[in-house]
Parts: sequence; structure tokens; C-alpha cells
Amino acid sequence: MSTIAEAEKLVFSLSEKDRAELVGKIIRSLPSPFVAEDEDWVEEALRRDREMDEKPETVLSEEQFFTSLREYVRK
Repeated sequence: MSTIAEAEKLVFSLSEKDRAELVGKIIRSLPSPFVAEDEDWVEEALRRDREMDEKPETVLSEEQFFTSLREYVRK
């Protein structure tokens, strides 16, 4: 059995609370995808925020977003 398979077996034997805590620790251990030199994502987020303020009718709820995503994946 590979090390990853062994780790998965151990992780999935943990309680939901313990798994969530472990996931948080693992995510915090990874490097940030937001590199200081690459600020295009900030400009894009600000543009989208302005767009949502200017055209609130285009904003999807979380439920609407995931419904449309599931429909797209089924295609």
C-alpha cells in the first residue's frame, strides 16, 4: 500500500471535526497562490465587484451558481 493510500485510510477514520482541522492545517502549510508580483487577480476581483454593484441583476446566488455548474458539467 502506498504512503498516500495509508494516509487516506487514517484520515478517513477520523471524525469529521478532526478531518476539517487537518484540512485547515494542510491548506495553511501550502504556499499562497497569490504572489505579490502578480496582482492581476486583485484588479479582476475589483472589476467583478464593480460589475456586481452596477448590474445587481447579473449576480447569482450560491445556489444558482452551483445549479448552473451542475447543469454545465452534465452536458
